[in-house]
Amino acid sequence: MLAARLLKPSRLRGVTRSLSTLSSNPSIKVFQDPLNPNVHLLSLLPTTPPNPALAIGTTTTLPPTPNSFQSNTHFLSILDEVLAQHAAEDPSLKSQAQAFASPGGLNFVQARTQRGTGTGPGGASAEGGAGGAGVGGWVHLSDTRNPPDFGRIAWPEDILGSVEVDGKGEIIGNYQSSGTYRVVTNEGILGLSPFLQEKLIARLREEESKS
Repeated sequence: MLAARLLKPSRLRGVTRSLSTLSSNPSIKVFQDPLNPNVHLLSLLPTTPPNPALAIGTTTTLPPTPNSFQSNTHFLSILDEVLAQHAAEDPSLKSQAQAFASPGGLNFVQARTQRGTGTGPGGASAEGGAGGAGVGGWVHLSDTRNPPDFGRIAWPEDILGSVEVDGKGEIIGNYQSSGTYRVVTNEGILGLSPFLQEKLIARLREEESKS
């Protein structure tokens, strides 16, 4: 009887306890780091206790800032793999490719040369954008926390990667990671389209089931 009475409150707490989430992205859950009470684990999975290996990263302040946040390299590798596999299927990226392949898409190339430096899909040279009038190029997958104005390129720290498109706006190349992306910036934390977030969470659950 005593054992039953001791266990009952624990079960009730497990049922009624609500998860804390980030106000800027409610999909991200906030947990206290079991190894350090002054640190918070950020995760897309609701599992309690959280698996640190699958967490987005840790932060000493809420909301996280570039100075307080430390990314989890294992999570980043999973993110890259998911994007490499599914980015080309993302409806929002497909729409972007079609829009930039239109005659007005030529403005996108011009905007790129004004906004950054570098070459290739991860940079901001004219070769990196999809132009109009049948000219192919690269279309960028950018974080939703700070969407660029139409016809302009996102800042390097917001670009997850790029895909190559032909002059008709069809995706013809594999996804390439930008190498410049930052999980947390002054504009916020990781934000993906619903399609890609669903794919990422599914992969994280798959990894969780192995542990």
